[in-house]
Amino acid sequence: MLHDNCAVFAIYGVRKAANLTYLGLYSLQHRGQESSGIVTNDKGAIHLHKGMGEVSAVYADEETLANLRGTIAIGHNRYSTTGSSTVGNVQPLVTRFRGKNLAVAHNGNITNSLTLKRKLEESGAIFQTTSDSEVILHLAARSKERLMRRKIAKALRRVQGAYSLVFLTDDSIIAARDPRGFRPLALGKLNRSWVVASETCAFDIIGAKYVRDVEPGEVLEINDHGLHSEVIEQRSKHAFCIFEFIYFSRPDSKIFGENVDKVRRRLGRQLAREHPADADIVISVPDSSNTAALGYAEQSGIKLEIGFIRNHYVGRTFIDPEQKIRDLDVKIKFNPVRGVIAGKRVVIVDDSIVRGTTSRKLVKMLYDAGAKEVHMRISSPPIISPCFYGIDMPTTRELIASKHTVEQIRKSLCVDSLGYLSIKGMLSMNSLPDEEFCVACFSGKYPTPIERKNGKLKLC
Repeated sequence: MLHDNCAVFAIYGVRKAANLTYLGLYSLQHRGQESSGIVTNDKGAIHLHKGMGEVSAVYADEETLANLRGTIAIGHNRYSTTGSSTVGNVQPLVTRFRGKNLAVAHNGNITNSLTLKRKLEESGAIFQTTSDSEVILHLAARSKERLMRRKIAKALRRVQGAYSLVFLTDDSIIAARDPRGFRPLALGKLNRSWVVASETCAFDIIGAKYVRDVEPGEVLEINDHGLHSEVIEQRSKHAFCIFEFIYFSRPDSKIFGENVDKVRRRLGRQLAREHPADADIVISVPDSSNTAALGYAEQSGIKLEIGFIRNHYVGRTFIDPEQKIRDLDVKIKFNPVRGVIAGKRVVIVDDSIVRGTTSRKLVKMLYDAGAKEVHMRISSPPIISPCFYGIDMPTTRELIASKHTVEQIRKSLCVDSLGYLSIKGMLSMNSLPDEEFCVACFSGKYPTPIERKNGKLKLC
């Protein structure tokens, strides 16, 4: 399974800002389940709470949120792609310099953080975490600019890679997005208050209205005087992450100017055009593939059925390894509906194949449930290269499509047929031009330089 790096949320000018931030983070739980944190500003007094685990566990009692006083707040859900999985790396990161407070929450990856960190350490900087996000705080602290948003803009001119950021200051929130716009970041309005979030589904839960995206290359400050924008650099070629549409973002969100649900449905329809199947039913691997499977069924005319039930309450499992329960990890998450599957020729739609291990187990479960045939359809192209922009993705060596043909993968999965969506077909399903998107994980062509360590690509 792939994991996105993080979710960010910020709100300015509302009573009990922490409570609304909690709700926003709750709706963005899918973007990071490892840890969560909220920091608030109450007339200059900083209040911070963060911990390991999901949102409901980190803020488990009303007292925790009650102690996060203030009308300004930022929050973060994390799934680490850089830095170790420790409490010390949980965001938001908070610092104080020149008598001012500054906190940051980050979604993405800085691809030149090794070089920047080395130079900062050589000039005396001391790092408290192993997160690449801390580099941004150090760079901002060293800026001679007077205004904080300009300090941040100047710092970000030295940063390469993917970042959607929210900052908390003593009297404002600041949002920033890298010039290529890898990750989504949206601006919303709640009565007279302003909200920033990784996805618009976080606006819906608190009743906020979507206004616009934070533009690629924009640093946007929100305070009592309104909105103030700085430009990090002149327009760069965009590189919106296509995987946000395929897998990461919630279908009820709007990102990069498009409704996710509509794009996924179009991906499924195009998949049916490119790879039709002679079958009785179409099923999805819930939940991220549900909409693509619906599109496939609509285009093909094959009946859509619920073939797998997903357990949404999966936590840690304490099973004695000596029990050797085969395929336990998948069986805990998914169970086939035998009455639907038995005796049927099944098209199973999934969003991607990474290592192939989960797909192999799901296919076996279908055959064990009595399927006559299994035809696998993937609503994205083969993944041949790792991501360096905020997705926790295996190395090239671990990606099954990097070293195997589609036919070899088909045999490995033991399916009757296998069809991937083409890159051209995938890109044609969006209203934006093809060149606006990053497809590096499918093509191996990266839109920015990637630092190398010991001659190897280094995830920064």
